[in-house]
Amino acid sequence: MDALDYRIVDMLQRDGRATQLELSRGVKLSQPAVAERIRKLEEKGIITGYTARVDATQLGKDITAFIGVSIEHPKHFEGFARKVAELPDVLEAHRVAGQDSYVLKVKTANTRTLDSLLVETLRTIPGVTRTSTTIVLSTLKEDTHVRVPDELLNGE
Repeated sequence: MDALDYRIVDMLQRDGRATQLELSRGVKLSQPAVAERIRKLEEKGIITGYTARVDATQLGKDITAFIGVSIEHPKHFEGFARKVAELPDVLEAHRVAGQDSYVLKVKTANTRTLDSLLVETLRTIPGVTRTSTTIVLSTLKEDTHVRVPDELLNGE
């Protein structure tokens, strides 16, 4: 990747709806050249997709929670990962170091649906020994933008 690629990635992170023409003006390249760079960034897996950010509460998801999950043995990791990937209320799942094996970020309708997720789903997955839930009261910052260092944007 060169500085132009980094600038395109940065611009798309800030506005995923930016047109190729807008991007081309921003990086001072022709629209076909920008289109080709974007295609290559997608092929390389640097750009993994496009999405709209939404207010979850407007969609009936009033509870955000982080759930720590302990797994008794690594032999259960694969099965756990497959099951969690199918759960629509789980937005993020990370295998972590520390007391927990995984940390999940979930958005769900209410405490009843959170309880169901915990008791009827997560705790029934083979290998799960414990869960620890932290319910979010308010969110100060929630972003998807990965900062591109200035030296990469400027080609230094």
